[in-house]
Amino acid sequence: MNSLIREWLNLLVRWFHIFAAIMWVGQTYYFTWLDGQFSRLAKIEIATSGLAKSGAPDGAGSSIWMVHSGGFYSVDRHKSLKVGPEQVRWFRWEALLTWVSGIVLLFLVYYSSSGLIDPDVANISQAAGVAIGLVVLAAGWHIYDGAARSPLARSEAMFAAFSLLMIAVLTWGLMHVFSGRAAYIHVGAVFGTIMTANVWFRILPSQRKMIAAAAAGETFDSSLSSEAKLRSKHNTFLAVPTVFIMISNHFPVATYGNRYGSEVLVALVLLGWAAAKVIREA
Repeated sequence: MNSLIREWLNLLVRWFHIFAAIMWVGQTYYFTWLDGQFSRLAKIEIATSGLAKSGAPDGAGSSIWMVHSGGFYSVDRHKSLKVGPEQVRWFRWEALLTWVSGIVLLFLVYYSSSGLIDPDVANISQAAGVAIGLVVLAAGWHIYDGAARSPLARSEAMFAAFSLLMIAVLTWGLMHVFSGRAAYIHVGAVFGTIMTANVWFRILPSQRKMIAAAAAGETFDSSLSSEAKLRSKHNTFLAVPTVFIMISNHFPVATYGNRYGSEVLVALVLLGWAAAKVIREA
């Protein structure tokens, strides 16, 4: 592949990847904001009357009113399905397309070029580096998923501490195997893989069961809703550090090229989590 074709592919796939990510993260934070607003309304109603507002759908609380472009919009939250399953709008392709385009970029920029290996860091072959990268992506998801399904996840503080420790270990290890830039982007790729797998392997299956139960007039297991909500919450905390990693390759002196590159990344993950918390509660 000549350099001109490679550059155009890089540019077009990167453009696609960023726009798909904007659509995915935007709708994730929008629904997170809606959940927060409904929870806030429910608390206000309980505090003022002790009862859910009469006439509100399924006791969910008042509607959320918004203004955008040239109109007003009202959103209600329901605990039962009022329409046929075929009329329910799913949000799933944004996540998959973001991940697929990201993997294509990973192959274009690192796995099929010289950007992956730095002989001054580790003397390994390109094939070994690619194998390590792919194993890291798969292992990252399985370690996270196991922790999220374990008793550790019952404590938000303990789960966050465990996650930060794993991120620190992953970053340190990759910085001793790959070039600094490739190490950073692989941490971001692990985050992206976890977020996408959360959508397709944990959130969507739960939603399918909820819709099937609601369509049959049955009461669905509340744990389905809880798990989907937890994984969506985790995705909002992963999104901010992932965006930072995506743009970090433009600032090598401050990030992966810094002598404290591992510590910088871990610190920025913490800062990203703090920012995500502020956004979620805004």
